[in-house]
Amino acid sequence: DRWMESFARTFLERDIPGLGSKVAPETLGRFWKMLAHFHGQIWNAAELARSLDVSPTAANHYRDLLAGTFMVRVLPPWFENLGKRLVKSPKIFLRDSGVLHHLLGLRDMPDLRMHPRYGASWEGFALEQTLVAHGARDAYFWATQRGAELDLLLLRQGRRWGFEFKCTDAPAVTKSMHIAVQDLNLERLWVVYPGSRTFGLHDRITALPLRDLHASPLSPV
Repeated sequence: DRWMESFARTFLERDIPGLGSKVAPETLGRFWKMLAHFHGQIWNAAELARSLDVSPTAANHYRDLLAGTFMVRVLPPWFENLGKRLVKSPKIFLRDSGVLHHLLGLRDMPDLRMHPRYGASWEGFALEQTLVAHGARDAYFWATQRGAELDLLLLRQGRRWGFEFKCTDAPAVTKSMHIAVQDLNLERLWVVYPGSRTFGLHDRITALPLRDLHASPLSPV
């Protein structure tokens, strides 16, 4: 905790001003902590702006500051003319799980497992590991207004690969997965989970342990 507090203070009071930012460290620190509670959610500048009593333009600026310093990942939506109403706002993730847990006030695994952001924490961690393994270029999420979604879509050499991140020992196929495979014409949908065995779930849908991400047969970046 002391190390994290020192890191956050140095980042806000020295690193950010060193980039020429005029945002008060206290304001950006409040925004950073607030953003931790929105980890893995669709970006809503108006909602955060109201909570901070600032304008949506200011909230967007704070977000971009944290994204530009590699603290936050802004995952853009994928949309094309599918004849469906699609979500067109990005998703927001804190890129470092340790920082996320510190800002949420979590000190150990039991605390994390009881927290309502446990699943979102796993999604963000697995997302970052996937992008380390296969590159962050042409990476998107996909969601429709009716509830179908895909956590991560990677476009590689003309092919589309999907990823769902499930914090469970027994991942199962959902209706949303079937829709994503069909609508996006995925080469394969990998359901990344914290287990130890790779196995098929359905046609073009495979459960994949997180530890085996680097070995999944995507085309090289």
